[in-house]
Amino acid sequence: MSATGVQLSIVSTLYRSSPTIEQFIRRSAAAARELAGESFEIVIVNDGSPDDSIDKVRALRGEFPQIVLVDLSRNFGHHVALLEGLRYSRGELVYLIDSDLEEAPEWVADFRDKLTSNQADVVFGYQETRKGSAFERLSGAIYWWVFRRLSDLDLPANVVTCRLMTRRYVDAVNMYGERELSFGGVLSVAGFVQVGTPVAKGDKESSSYSLRLKIWHMANSISAFSVKPLNAIFALGIAVCMVASLVVVYLVSVSLFWNRSPTGWTSVIVSVWLLGGLTLTSLGVIAIYLGKTLSEVKARPRAIVRSIERS
Repeated sequence: MSATGVQLSIVSTLYRSSPTIEQFIRRSAAAARELAGESFEIVIVNDGSPDDSIDKVRALRGEFPQIVLVDLSRNFGHHVALLEGLRYSRGELVYLIDSDLEEAPEWVADFRDKLTSNQADVVFGYQETRKGSAFERLSGAIYWWVFRRLSDLDLPANVVTCRLMTRRYVDAVNMYGERELSFGGVLSVAGFVQVGTPVAKGDKESSSYSLRLKIWHMANSISAFSVKPLNAIFALGIAVCMVASLVVVYLVSVSLFWNRSPTGWTSVIVSVWLLGGLTLTSLGVIAIYLGKTLSEVKARPRAIVRSIERS
């Protein structure tokens, strides 16, 4: 048992969670009691939710004194809110889960059994088959294919938020202070023994991550944990110089030995546009890394907590 006497912390976030939050808390409390008796807490982080989610949580605190409400000063993003929840959790085991009920609070018992049998520090859920439309499945497959080839992280595909963690692992994760956050990357590089288990998520009308957000998330994650894109720019520059050198040798040879002047303005224009595009893309990649460096050097807080309501 932890020094605080809390065996289990269930950590989740609020953002437009009004339709599900009451049922989530009731199911979470029931699952926690099965596992830890009354020695549990439910840490809910309000990530600037614009609906009445926080009011519903406050209304339930009389019935469930185990609720710990962490109210952020504004919306800082889902992953930042999750890490703030880990920061304020006190349990010997910490169960991280989304509050939309796509992931079941009742999974915690099976996760605990697998954690114990494997002597692991983390049991995370993953989908064997990705749900959603054909476009969502295709874009998800492309995302993981590109991510694995450009990053130094070996993350499992289709991993979900839901996971059970030991206190020592959570304490290690809390040591990471990046402002430009890649949540999955931080959870991975923290190390320890991590074991996956297949889960079947509930249905949802559509993914909360648009194509634009997926592209941004991929760029953010890759630039946070890998310099392969910078190395690729260097290799591309060498390749372009080599090809250009060969073209110059060819043009000089044609002019000297065959007395022919090269023609073809179309090929020249295409080359200019191609090299211009490569230059802008390369500058864009470098700018992403410079932007991250600027953000980290400023050392601004990752999130600001307005209040903590705990019984």
